[in-house]
Amino acid sequence: MATTTANVPLATKVEIRLSCKHLKNKDVGSKSDPLAVVFQQDSRKQWIEVGRTERIKNNLNPVFTQGITFDYCFEEVQKLRFSVYDIDNSTAGLNDDDFLGETELTLGQVVSAKKTERNLQTKSGKPMGKGTILIDAEEVADINDALILSFRAHNLDKKDVMGKSDPFLEFYKAGHNPDEWHKVHVTEVIKNTLKPTWKPFKIDLKKLCNGDYDKKIKVMCFDHDEGSANDLIGEFYTSARQFIENGKREVEWECINPKKKAKKKNYQNSGLIFLRSCEVKRVYTFLDYILGGCQINFTVGIDFTGSNGDPNEESSLHFINLESPNQYTQAIVSVGEVIQDYDSDKLFPALGFGAKIPPNGTVSHEFPINFQPNNPFCAGIHGIVAAYQSCIRQVSLWGPTNVAPIINHVAKFAHAALNENKTASQYFILLLLTDGVITDIYETRDAVVKASHLPMSIIIVGIGEADFTDMRMLDGDDGTLKSPSGEPTARDIVQFVPFRDFKQASPAQLARCVLAEVPKQVSEYFEKKDLSPPVLHRL
Repeated sequence: MATTTANVPLATKVEIRLSCKHLKNKDVGSKSDPLAVVFQQDSRKQWIEVGRTERIKNNLNPVFTQGITFDYCFEEVQKLRFSVYDIDNSTAGLNDDDFLGETELTLGQVVSAKKTERNLQTKSGKPMGKGTILIDAEEVADINDALILSFRAHNLDKKDVMGKSDPFLEFYKAGHNPDEWHKVHVTEVIKNTLKPTWKPFKIDLKKLCNGDYDKKIKVMCFDHDEGSANDLIGEFYTSARQFIENGKREVEWECINPKKKAKKKNYQNSGLIFLRSCEVKRVYTFLDYILGGCQINFTVGIDFTGSNGDPNEESSLHFINLESPNQYTQAIVSVGEVIQDYDSDKLFPALGFGAKIPPNGTVSHEFPINFQPNNPFCAGIHGIVAAYQSCIRQVSLWGPTNVAPIINHVAKFAHAALNENKTASQYFILLLLTDGVITDIYETRDAVVKASHLPMSIIIVGIGEADFTDMRMLDGDDGTLKSPSGEPTARDIVQFVPFRDFKQASPAQLARCVLAEVPKQVSEYFEKKDLSPPVLHRL
């Protein structure tokens, strides 16, 4: 049961699940590939993205598997916007995707109705003419465990004329109504077999059953058919409690096809599904890692290229005005003042690139802005600002805009920390501030892909009014960023925002936007590496 103090709002976790009906078809020769995005209005009435579903290809009636979780506060009006897009490219932005409609309502309306259906509207609030969105809400238990499940099957029905079957499993949790089910997981397809063994998979108990061990789970076995509807082989019902109680002891269920059972008197089953093993795994949260002693190491990288303009001119992005800080200073302070609380010594490396530096006037793309190679640390965020303002008076802005050296610089320390520690003791965040097009984009892509394997995140803030296409490409929210050799990122570690979008916003709003993904990136990285907090600590 949630508790509250005088200064802490009463909040509970609510999971929202989305589906759509009769969407507009925006594709030629196929159907739309929809994805839903949820925005929340902040105190300044700006809409901030809080989550998105997966993209479902070629479907005008999508049922999204990816749920979105909110902190629900009864005493607050939490305004939400649900937008649907047809996604036809690999970029994370939505500006070049086809808009399929949206609707607005409060989280309170969603929670009180439990299940809501709304007609989709245009951005101006007029009827879209086609398409509805269904919004389902359910409270989520405060539990962080996951299950690692392994399944196999035997003697499944043969569904293919020229072969056997191509079986896969779909897992559903029960909804509010008896016939309502929400898909939460799909296994891989095993080709041409009647006795498949699927790869073990991990699923959070929140996702599988909302933390309710006795909540009914439906498992459906299908034969995959390319280009047409999949054939149902059979299904069975179970619960998380049944999975856990059986542990490592193999247990079986009859796979029943309801239509075949109704037609055939002697029907027994369409095969057997076996749970080979079930392991309960503790899933640590970001706070578990922080409270357990994980240190966040913060580094700033600053663009000193000539495209910023002469620092002596007021039009320059590096112009120093103590009464009105420039965008570089504002970004350093906004982001840094949040991150500094997670670093015990408050000493932060600050590096510059793209300038001719003293005493010889050589061009450098990796130099400490305090000009102390053996001690590049600045004392606190204000120490970074002071070093930056001193540095801008001593260097000559030059070029080109090469950012890979600084990414590799931080990656080197992240790699050393990973090798030295067997626990989740250190994580590295690079705040990269730049005003324009990246010159070494191929090297940068390679550096980001390599860094994605390390305890490291990269925040890029675009300064000024330049074309930031390259930065948006690096922010691979859909996981499609690849190195020049074709190697994909191990995970999404880059968050990009243009500062110009926050000129009228508070510093806290910029920090909230660029740091929103960091807790998830930290916990997901250490989870993948199976690293525990240095000291286990429960809130």
